[in-house]
Amino acid sequence: MNATTEKVNSSTPIVSTHDADDTRRSIVEGDLLPLSTPDPAAERRLRKKIDLHLIPIVSLLYLLCFIDRANLGNAKIAGLDKDLGMTGYDYNIVLSVFYVSYILFGIPAVVVCKWVGPGWFLPTTSIMFGVCSVATAFVTSVPQACAIRFLLGIFETGMMPGIAYYLSRWYKRAELTFRLSLYIMMAPLAGAFGGLLAGGILRLPRIGSLTSWRMIFALEGIVTIGVSIIALVILTDRPETAIWLGPEEKALVIARVRSERVVGNEAVDAMGRRKFLRGVFSPVTLSVGFIFLLDAVTVQTFAFFLPSIIRTIFPEYTTIQQQLLTAPPYLAGAAMMVSMSALSWRSDRRQVFFKPSTVLVIIAYIVFLTSNNQWARYAATFLASTVFTLGPLTNAQVAANVVSDTARSAAIATNCIFAHCGGLIGSWTFVEWDAPLYRIGNGLNLAAASGVLVLSTLTLLWMKADNRARDARAMEVNGVDESLSGLPEKELEDLDWQHPGFRWKP
Repeated sequence: MNATTEKVNSSTPIVSTHDADDTRRSIVEGDLLPLSTPDPAAERRLRKKIDLHLIPIVSLLYLLCFIDRANLGNAKIAGLDKDLGMTGYDYNIVLSVFYVSYILFGIPAVVVCKWVGPGWFLPTTSIMFGVCSVATAFVTSVPQACAIRFLLGIFETGMMPGIAYYLSRWYKRAELTFRLSLYIMMAPLAGAFGGLLAGGILRLPRIGSLTSWRMIFALEGIVTIGVSIIALVILTDRPETAIWLGPEEKALVIARVRSERVVGNEAVDAMGRRKFLRGVFSPVTLSVGFIFLLDAVTVQTFAFFLPSIIRTIFPEYTTIQQQLLTAPPYLAGAAMMVSMSALSWRSDRRQVFFKPSTVLVIIAYIVFLTSNNQWARYAATFLASTVFTLGPLTNAQVAANVVSDTARSAAIATNCIFAHCGGLIGSWTFVEWDAPLYRIGNGLNLAAASGVLVLSTLTLLWMKADNRARDARAMEVNGVDESLSGLPEKELEDLDWQHPGFRWKP
């Protein structure tokens, strides 16, 4: 039985639905916990407990998600293109089809995630993309590969925003960035592990009737399905339904999330159109989303074409050696991501940390464009891998700059939709006739990284300027906005970031 339904039939003593409602009312009325001064030691213990129960399983699900998505690049240099008779732009088309469904179903996936609950949604969608991975092992033509990749996009599109939204139910604004990095770190680690795994699998003579690249999809898909079934049993939907939290701990989780709100009493509110649109059309959501689009161009280029890039750098190496050489750059990217996210957590700032990794990416693509030295080009792959850093930072930034749970789900989904569009563009940046130096692809990635640097700086300056303007308006009315007097609480909640008391969090 899934934790979404509270596991009320369990023999473990837990808070009933009625008790959970009483707990929420007590928090609202200030009877149970003071919102402003929780015990720091209790908060540290609670964070550690949440970390241990949530982060490992969602990280593992995302690891498998990214492996099942990016293993196409490993399969390509293992013979997939030849076996399916790919010519011209066929490989790019197979990549693009995935992003078409990824974009079309991104918002609906997050709506379903909120409606049914992450405890059901995340493992179920993971099972389905595991099935798609297994099915890929049996394709015999490019159209069949396109059909399976389209289905894979439908089931994978909700994973990244779904996990980000799920964790935003449990952590405060400053804490969220680092926790997001711990699961998004699985993307570069998936690249490293995927290369190592592909190299190991290719050493096997066969799995059943499957040989060569087909074994990669079959084995990785089976592992995904098995892990997802376990997650379906153990994932907890929200603090109120966590059987591993006591009543006081549940109350503290809810109080911590609510303490950063301008208005609103519910930690998890009902879906509402106005609040959803506030999340989608927040200026910060749109700006950061476009930043993530530009970043995703390079992220997806890196994920899908790194094996091909390594092949052009070291053509004299064997396929297995080339697979293994894809691992170290990914590890460097993971280390950079965690470092920047940890600094973001401690400073409770996000926007400023967009810049360090972006500068390194710019340097990397300048090297790709100007140097023919194989070791200089391989060193540039390490710098380019730092592009993964913006994944947790951008999702945390859009989540921090709206108020309600519904607006957060919409903001994170919108941010990821922008990224999916970037992935679609990225699937066409490297084409076969541009090999081996890929000057067009490298030039486009250099332009994208430069755009990130400029736009993130302008957005930061705008946020600070708008906060000053809001402060000035508040002083003019002596902190009291008469236009809000008498408004029902529902209408106040619907204002979200348009509420006069709201300030952007850089």
